[in-house]
Amino acid sequence: MKANDTTYLHRLQQPSLPADVVIDTDTYNQVDDLYAIAYLLLSQDRLNLQAILAAPFYSPPHLGRLRQNNSPKEGMEQSYTAVLELLQVMNRSDLTGKVFRGSESSLAGESSPVDSPAARELIRLAREHTPEHPLYIISIAVLTNVASAILLAPDIIDRIVVVWLGGHSFDWKTCNDFNALQDIAAVRVVFGCGAAVVQLPCNGVVSEFRISRIELEYWLKGKNALCDYLLDQTLTLMEKHSSSRTWSKPLWDVVTVAWLLDPAFTDDRYEHSPIFEYDLRYAWDHTRHFIKYVYHINRDLIYEDLFSKLQNLSFS
Repeated sequence: MKANDTTYLHRLQQPSLPADVVIDTDTYNQVDDLYAIAYLLLSQDRLNLQAILAAPFYSPPHLGRLRQNNSPKEGMEQSYTAVLELLQVMNRSDLTGKVFRGSESSLAGESSPVDSPAARELIRLAREHTPEHPLYIISIAVLTNVASAILLAPDIIDRIVVVWLGGHSFDWKTCNDFNALQDIAAVRVVFGCGAAVVQLPCNGVVSEFRISRIELEYWLKGKNALCDYLLDQTLTLMEKHSSSRTWSKPLWDVVTVAWLLDPAFTDDRYEHSPIFEYDLRYAWDHTRHFIKYVYHINRDLIYEDLFSKLQNLSFS
């Protein structure tokens, strides 16, 4: 693939809808994954869910994070269980068969995939697609599952578009967000293989997507079972996490779904694919292929769409 290949550049545009999507998620890690999955499922007229992949994450007690575990495998299992719980809340247990366990560890190196049911399903689905009509992978986690699928089956590279929340803005001092630092080898595989990538950086871009307790209560409290569930999960976490009565929280992962739904929700541009160094800093080679880099989000428009869909969910 050449940096100016027109078919490749076309894949970096927002898709013609409806589009086939997979979501790769460390659901138990933070509450924003729950919002993103719900938003996706409530946008099924435009985004056709093919699979939900449980991603690993490692949050040992010494880090002092609220959601803890003792291994990436345990984090993946926690996320798998959290996905099933959300589907039950949404009365969508019919989708249980589309949920797949992912990698049990990070990559040992840039040529060492971690085989898993999630990676195998991703390969199977990607092979049903074409460069002209690719499979969109919403990755709101470490990139281990995606990188493993690419390493196991390089033929899928031209059949996928990876929409990833990770790294920080290019002018940030590091690229050490949680999704990147958990498996930097996986990031280097995905950004270096020539696959179409849409990067939504955390600090400096998606960090704009903040919301306060008072807003969450206004939009969600008492609206339906899903809204109450999301509100309870968020307040429980934030009351333990923040000592400030005026806390706000970015619901980071929602913006990946929003990028696919409407060009008005984000602003982006072409950039040469960055190199994620092992010291968690960016390096540059302007002969590398292009990615799409999201540099601004329209926070209010996205929240309006999200809350409208959450409130209008009817339970039969």
